[in-house]
Amino acid sequence: MVSRSNFDLNLKELKDKLFAMAAEASKSLHASIEALKTQDIEKAKEIIAHDKEINRMDNNINQQAILLIAKESPVATDLRKIISALRISSEIERIGDLATNIAKSTLHIGDQKLIKPIEEIPRMLGIAEEMLEGALEAFREEDAALAKKVADRDDEVDEMYGKLVTELMTYIPNYPNEISQITQLAFTCRYIERVGDHVTNICENVIFLVTGERFDLNN
Repeated sequence: MVSRSNFDLNLKELKDKLFAMAAEASKSLHASIEALKTQDIEKAKEIIAHDKEINRMDNNINQQAILLIAKESPVATDLRKIISALRISSEIERIGDLATNIAKSTLHIGDQKLIKPIEEIPRMLGIAEEMLEGALEAFREEDAALAKKVADRDDEVDEMYGKLVTELMTYIPNYPNEISQITQLAFTCRYIERVGDHVTNICENVIFLVTGERFDLNN
């Protein structure tokens, strides 16, 4: 039997931790592109090191969620709230990993002269960041319609990803000695595209939370 007051208090604490984790992952993601733009090696190393803290927060959320299920034995909507929080935490942890991957690409490029200014990649990330903010708001408000609207923007990220990678490939004949850099920039675009996919997964979990039904928004 769920104790309403205790459950609501514990669930609020769980969600607060989830939003705190999301804030850390979002900061790392934004900083990773700034480090790439400025070729800031030290900042890239800090982002990589900080991933341990995001992982720790994810583990803490998982442990608390499991304990909450064990102690309260929630059913129906209450159980969906915990399951959704667990799944969303996992998606955010992966976004933190992608920020780390971008930082590692910055280390690979090092102080090599960039073949072109890093401008389009941050714009692509900007869309993904807006999506993440919207998805978290949809979770906070339990708004399935907003979740669907946010997920629809993944098409914008996918389109930019295709254009950027195609453009990068055109540089290979003229910059044969910079294939490694071009590859790392293409990887970075792929990582941002994956952020969009993880945000879409968050949106799917919001819809599951609200409706109790599973939807595949990636298709």
